Amino acid sequence: QAQLAESGGGLVQAGGSLRLSCAASGRTFSSYAMGWFRQAPGKEREFVAAVNWSGSSTYYGDSVKGRFTISRDNAKNTVYLQMNSLKLEDTAVYYCAAGRYYSGIYREGAVDYWGQGTQVTVSS
Repeated sequence: QAQLAESGGGLVQAGGSLRLSCAASGRTFSSYAMGWFRQAPGKEREFVAAVNWSGSSTYYGDSVKGRFTISRDNAKNTVYLQMNSLKLEDTAVYYCAAGRYYSGIYREGAVDYWGQGTQVTVSS
């Protein structure tokens, strides 16, 4: 059974950094586009970042451009989200996602697999 498992969340001060990891298991995700979404309390889930199957192309949501970096290591079946210059408004549960279509993975409807989420809390 295919699974995505996030790790690396936690509590960090504003201006700090965290790196999230998403380990895939149960199948090979090397041909899938991978992405990150987040959901803050009382808000809808929001697209954060996506990477294509090889790692050669990425794109980001406007709120994180220039601060977050998505990458992947297909040999390890793992996707990463490096988060720098964290702000209070980055506080959310972060979800890993996998989908077959890179250009469309920013839409929840294009996601085939979801992780269970990891909490990121940014404090002042």
